[in-house]
Amino acid sequence: MNMRTTITIDDELLRQLKEQAARTGRTIGALVEDAVRSSMARADELPDTIEPLPTFGGSGVMPGVDITDMRSLRDLVDDDVAIDALR
Repeated sequence: MNMRTTITIDDELLRQLKEQAARTGRTIGALVEDAVRSSMARADELPDTIEPLPTFGGSGVMPGVDITDMRSLRDLVDDDVAIDALR
């Protein structure tokens, strides 16, 4: 049984998908199904549990640090080095 559904997809990705469908003589639906099956098969290979990250003692966040503000965190960690410069 097949179910019909609607998905939102990036314009460029859809263009590439249409080209591949035309090139291989397959439908867009068949290509999407294969991609989803492949993704799900890889997910099944992942371990059921993930090792917990190590934790260290401490008193929590430093006074005045807002962990929801990425710019201030970057400034504290990277000494005002732009993110792009770290790549």
